[in-house]
Amino acid sequence: MQILDGKALGKEIQEEVRLEVEKLSKKPHLVVILVGENPASKIYVNTKNKICEKLGIKSTVINLPESISESELKNKIKDLNNDNNVTAILVQLPLPAHINENECIKEISPLKDVDGFTPENLGAIISGKIPFAYPCTPYGIITLLKRNNIQISGSHVVVIGRSNIVGKPLSLMLLKENATVTMCHSKTKNLAEIAKTADILISATGKRIVNADMVKSGAVVIDVGIIRNSEGKIEGDVDFENVKDIASYITPVPGGVGPMTIASLMKNTLNLFVQQNK
Repeated sequence: MQILDGKALGKEIQEEVRLEVEKLSKKPHLVVILVGENPASKIYVNTKNKICEKLGIKSTVINLPESISESELKNKIKDLNNDNNVTAILVQLPLPAHINENECIKEISPLKDVDGFTPENLGAIISGKIPFAYPCTPYGIITLLKRNNIQISGSHVVVIGRSNIVGKPLSLMLLKENATVTMCHSKTKNLAEIAKTADILISATGKRIVNADMVKSGAVVIDVGIIRNSEGKIEGDVDFENVKDIASYITPVPGGVGPMTIASLMKNTLNLFVQQNK
């Protein structure tokens, strides 16, 4: 068993981005819109801000009250779309219940959509084209596999979870890499039996779901889940202690997919800047 160290690789990618940014006369500018007082979102945004600073990327956080209307938020996004000094726009999710997340994301210019969530960028993935930006977590997972020389082409990949943020785009991106992909979810029958056929097993449910009986000997296991257990410790979808001796490679939680997501966000910011300044 080998640990897929997303923390170390994430730092490596950040350094690659820093060196590229250093060469630029004008610096990329990431703007994050944070609505409300969600503590987890605040921590996440603060982490992004610090990393941008380290890499020479300008970072601005726009704090908006939880009471803001959907139309006011959309107008703020439109202003940023029209600002030539803004490279990349990120609307931190989740948004308050009275705001339609999909409608607000649709307002972001595809060429400034650093999360890769707009219909245009997701549609490009569906049609086999290259989007302006890939969704950060799927992008990070595929980078983690490739940089560790794990063969995707021809492998059977089982993805548990069908969210628009991870499961759906990741499955399509894996198909483009010539994997055979099976998507599973909460209504899948015989989940354990299907999971056990995977050469690469990826779980993105946010529930403690993958145990040793679901993993084929020698499989690669990617854990996207982040859960706080009854003791307050962070863990993932996978029963790490019992699965690690069955898998050939496995991601830890924390320190696996999370740092790769952040590194991908930085890479996307740089890539959007390059495309805008061709």
